[in-house]
Amino acid sequence: MEKLRYALFTGCTAKQSTPEQMMSTVAVAEKLGIELVELTEASCCGASHLQDYDDFLSLVLNARNIAYAEKHGLTMVTICNTCQLNTAMTKHRLDNNEELKAKVNEKLAEVGLEYKGTSNVTHFLYAIIDDFGLDKLKEMVVTPLSQFNIAPFYGCHNIRPSELQNETHKTAENPYNPTSLDDLIIACGGETVDYEEKNKCCGFHVELQAPHTAAVLTGNAIAGAMDGNADWMVTPCPLCHLKLDTQTAHASKAIGREVELPVLHMQQMVGLALGCTPAELGLNHHLAKVDFV
Repeated sequence: MEKLRYALFTGCTAKQSTPEQMMSTVAVAEKLGIELVELTEASCCGASHLQDYDDFLSLVLNARNIAYAEKHGLTMVTICNTCQLNTAMTKHRLDNNEELKAKVNEKLAEVGLEYKGTSNVTHFLYAIIDDFGLDKLKEMVVTPLSQFNIAPFYGCHNIRPSELQNETHKTAENPYNPTSLDDLIIACGGETVDYEEKNKCCGFHVELQAPHTAAVLTGNAIAGAMDGNADWMVTPCPLCHLKLDTQTAHASKAIGREVELPVLHMQQMVGLALGCTPAELGLNHHLAKVDFV
């Protein structure tokens, strides 16, 4: 198989609040022989907040990021659900509206860039599933996670809106019954936990406006996984990870029940199955201790 190469859009979180996600992304890519060309010039995607304040500016910023991937002639790969949503949404809108694309390119021309629409955008989860392949991944597993019950937490923005995400990913997801993360858990040898909250919101994006509601969403997600006898939760989104790993005290108070589980980034789970050490994957950065024996 020809070596896979992607333009890596790290987003903000993996470089600041969740450095272990960046560490594990690099470690897994090396194990799989995937080359990641980091887009060091890229900026924030707007995090779904700028979009509410200045829609056009958000389009320009995201088109600028994609334009850097286009300069490399590579598909952009994201490692954050919200980055994936905002980048893919920008691409969809510009590719289907020549007038809007022209206005965005007027601004990009001021910094010597042009959005052409030649680079696809996909999340690292789907790059592994669609491009690398789960069968090949299974062959590379050296430490099957067979002793662990693992609860997938999809979050919102990788599976919604389905018409957009199914346009950008080869794997078609039903947002009401997603399977990609479950399939990845099984490929790593783990036992997947099915629970009602796995495709619900973690609460991150309502934290400022409705902190109690955010805490309830977080608490319900962890409680659902615990009730399913999960040993871990795993998520492809660093924003979901922040809520689920760092906000357990607020979540417990909000739902009137103590909740806490180790929460792994998707890349950390894959890395453990591929034989990476906990240190290589940054497991010491978590607040809820991850026991891996």
